[in-house]
Amino acid sequence: MFATKARSSSLYTQRDAVGPTEVTPTNLNQLKRFLDPAMSVRTPLRPQGARTASTDCNRCASGTIVKTTGLDRIVNIDSYNHTVTAQAGVRLSGLVKTLAEHGLELIGGYDLQDRTLGGAIAAPCFGPNIGTSGGYFSSHVAGMKLVTATGHLLKVESDQENLLTAFRMSYGMLGVIYEATLNVRPIRTFSASHRRVTIEKFSAVVDTLANGNIGFKFYLMPYRDRVYLDLRRYETECGNAYKAPWKLKDWGESTVLPHVFKSLSRVVPIPAVRYRLVDSISETAYGIVNSRFVTTGSNAAVQANQRTSNRNRTCLYSTWCFPAADFSVVVKAYREFCVSVLARSRYRCDLPATGFLLCRDTSSLLSPSYDEPMIALTTASTTQKGWDDFVIDLAEFAEAWAGIPLLSQSRALRADHARQTYSSRLDFFRKMRTRLDPKNRLLSPFCAQFCG
Repeated sequence: MFATKARSSSLYTQRDAVGPTEVTPTNLNQLKRFLDPAMSVRTPLRPQGARTASTDCNRCASGTIVKTTGLDRIVNIDSYNHTVTAQAGVRLSGLVKTLAEHGLELIGGYDLQDRTLGGAIAAPCFGPNIGTSGGYFSSHVAGMKLVTATGHLLKVESDQENLLTAFRMSYGMLGVIYEATLNVRPIRTFSASHRRVTIEKFSAVVDTLANGNIGFKFYLMPYRDRVYLDLRRYETECGNAYKAPWKLKDWGESTVLPHVFKSLSRVVPIPAVRYRLVDSISETAYGIVNSRFVTTGSNAAVQANQRTSNRNRTCLYSTWCFPAADFSVVVKAYREFCVSVLARSRYRCDLPATGFLLCRDTSSLLSPSYDEPMIALTTASTTQKGWDDFVIDLAEFAEAWAGIPLLSQSRALRADHARQTYSSRLDFFRKMRTRLDPKNRLLSPFCAQFCG
């Protein structure tokens, strides 16, 4: 009784639970001040861009979140040397549009265009690249400026390839990216074709696709035994790349389908009926839009329209990478896994899984495809109830099939498995992190599982 009266008086107040402090620097001096140990800012400090990560790699329960979205200036576009310099908070979609005005585009295709430049460099960012010219977004970084855990500016130049290899995909544990210079190229068009095949047929051709000079993205519907293929090739003459069809395609995939499926979960309570509707709508949408409208494109046309903000609000997702050499078997095992989980738990994802080929890439120390080509498989759903148990089962499935986790996108990943997967490269990265951040100011509890 006394405590209640005391709290209701002006002498004492009830304190809310302490969460992370958020700061949004808008210039270099502010960023350096926030990271200056003399400022007594709450630690750990975690840089955060567009919040596209599905794990806690850019979040923390306490400490300070350094939001880079205030650093949103494109510094310079060099049309002669084909480079662009921009601050870490610039959104990729905005960067793509500005480059297109100069007749330039990003090298390679990338999904999640609402990501910030810094986030796309600090964590894996990929898409349906054609041949080996695309790779990860970070592989095209020619130089960058970071603020270290001690508040000092660090410049990494193009001739310091070993340092760039460490800082690419470093998940914000070596410093907060302030600015970066990227290699870009003149806009180049490609032809796009689409196929609908069974999972068995896809299994039979995926090795050929993975070894060919072709870019592909696939949409996998395990409960309907369907795979929709998006195939891209550079052609000598492939016509103009119109933005409208790609905008319609992206609007349907990232906005319409997730919202429709989320609404169906509320108005159609019977799962069997709802899932039949979900699969029928998906087949119709992917069949019509991909096959009839989207025939030519360019990275500039495709990426200017892609969004992730709607996906983040309405979708849950987890991504694992599997050896491309084994994927003809893995894809059939994944179908059986999904069917088995549905029979056991009555849970299933309502969105098609999506996949991309990741060529072998040694440009980053923590590259998921450092040793061999991989295929990234993203499982997505709008249904929250049952999702947490599902991703645990998915992680067990991935481990059994030599899956490599992404620290930013693989839900329920085990620290032991991640350490074993990245092995000696992670040991070297840990030593560099300790040298740059001896007091662990940039090391959150989540990241400490792997690099502590």
